[in-house]
Amino acid sequence: MDRATDERLPESIRHAFSLPNDSLEERVVAHHPRWEGSIFRVEQLDVVQPDGTPGVRDIVWHHGGAGVCAVRDGRMCLVRQWRVALGRMTLEIPAGKIDAGEDPALCAARELEEETGLTAERLEFVASSAGAPGFTNERTRVFMAHGLSTHPAHPDPDEFVDVLWVPVADVVKAVRLGAIKDAKTIIAAYAALAAGL
Repeated sequence: MDRATDERLPESIRHAFSLPNDSLEERVVAHHPRWEGSIFRVEQLDVVQPDGTPGVRDIVWHHGGAGVCAVRDGRMCLVRQWRVALGRMTLEIPAGKIDAGEDPALCAARELEEETGLTAERLEFVASSAGAPGFTNERTRVFMAHGLSTHPAHPDPDEFVDVLWVPVADVVKAVRLGAIKDAKTIIAAYAALAAGL
């Protein structure tokens, strides 16, 4: 469990993580590789459920991603891009996938610069999101940028994005109305709001 015993956590949360797992834990008894691509791999797992009955879990293994909440003069930097999986245009914070073994903060800094041309003097960790823990271990780390400076952007050859600066209040409203659905961007919007940016 990530930082489950961290003394900074509220006692109620530390208590919840310290409870015995016997009545909930599933035990993996077999791995069946199904597919491997350039970004993730898929396995089918045979498990023994807490009551002793067998079960099957389809799992997507992924290195995860990192994104950056960059705010300047009350406006959040968003990238506008087409997402084939959703069949629509999205507004998201600058982000990308973490390479195997890569430090998430380095990934976040790289993606911020590539997609937007922005660099930050410092990145502050905000949150780690497990977007779909029912079937994937993918986690996205979100960072807040401090001390922004602007340079020419240099997106990857297969990356087509527009960079927009949107008032933080508008981003939060778009989240509440369901126009922005991306988890990392939702986290960033509320982090910016909480920080009074």
